[in-house]
Amino acid sequence: MPRQQSTPETRSVRLLKVGEQVRHVLSELLMRQQVHDDVLSAHSVSVTEVRMSPDLRHASVYVKPLLGADEDAVIRALRTNTAFFQREVAQRLKLKFAARIKFLPDESFDEAGRIDALLADPRVARDLDRDA
Repeated sequence: MPRQQSTPETRSVRLLKVGEQVRHVLSELLMRQQVHDDVLSAHSVSVTEVRMSPDLRHASVYVKPLLGADEDAVIRALRTNTAFFQREVAQRLKLKFAARIKFLPDESFDEAGRIDALLADPRVARDLDRDA
């Protein structure tokens, strides 16, 4: 049986709250440049979303560098410093278990741009005008 995709509506409030707390801690660490990494110091990185597993032991962290510049290098630098981030999140949130963090590129902005391009297509605009 295929596993159902979790949506914000199906996740518990606790998962969402803990995910937001993790997001705030990671954002603060990146904003204050507390990570001693040249790549991360040279880029502004946004933590757009954190999805926690139901047992709160795994965190999928979606990040996007400012203007999408050097995304691969930034993701590589974040993954290199994962132990530091895990330790800091565990100390600051005082959870029972330290969540294992996995950094992933946030592709929602790319998807939104693709949808905007499709809607701007003259053929689609023609169909939308006809419906109105």
